[in-house]
Amino acid sequence: MADAQRARVMAIANQKGGVGKTTTAINLGTALAACERKVLVVDLDPQGNASTGFGLTRGDRKRNIYKPLLQGADIRESVVSTEVPGLALVPSSVDLAGAEVELAGAEARETHLRETLRPLLDQYDYILVDCPPALGFLTINAFVAATSVLVPLQAEFYALEGLSHLMKTIERVRRNFNKGLEIRGIVLTMYDKRNNLCDMVANDVRDYLGDVVMETVIPRNVRVSEAPSHGKPVIVYDMRCPGSKAYIKMAGELMRREPDETPTPAMAG
Repeated sequence: MADAQRARVMAIANQKGGVGKTTTAINLGTALAACERKVLVVDLDPQGNASTGFGLTRGDRKRNIYKPLLQGADIRESVVSTEVPGLALVPSSVDLAGAEVELAGAEARETHLRETLRPLLDQYDYILVDCPPALGFLTINAFVAATSVLVPLQAEFYALEGLSHLMKTIERVRRNFNKGLEIRGIVLTMYDKRNNLCDMVANDVRDYLGDVVMETVIPRNVRVSEAPSHGKPVIVYDMRCPGSKAYIKMAGELMRREPDETPTPAMAG
């Protein structure tokens, strides 16, 4: 465990939907918790898929991120436990669908999440923020609150399209609001090693972006697709499947990328 208790706040973001962003938030959080890190997942997406992925019904989400973010309520009252030891969740709410409009007219509209998370920073090792698939005020808030960004990128022909826009947005936030913001990694998802196009995309992304692209790739795996319908992370649903093994490996790689983090032996591979 790191010497300081101040949480690493990681925004998991890509403005394109369907790239494995929420799946990465759920399973990376679970893998880090398995490594005895104290983890909080914040579901900032109005669709609430991360909340569903941890088995929360709509009725279980009365305590959620909306009032802390928009009305200044204490976020500590919105933290709910999950079946994963060491991992807690702040659920989403359908009310977040109107948050973009509400934030647009709010004072200090870019910094609401940063202030909201402040009471939790000494309680967790990692706070993972699952962003909506857009570069609106919710995602900007996540970037302003974060110490780093993780970008899931689907291994497909148009993978690099839109990535430059995301990088420019991150740079703009770094310049104006959060000088310490870093891209911790770009992870290729839905990777099919039988498909030559995936290899071509991976090579192009690595040539273009270099070491920021993680060595670990997340394979296309039916067990990963099945797990959310059971309300479980895939690591809980089927720990031995290729998807689970990939997320465990990814957690170890991510921890090695943290400047002051030491992976435990279980995660070192």
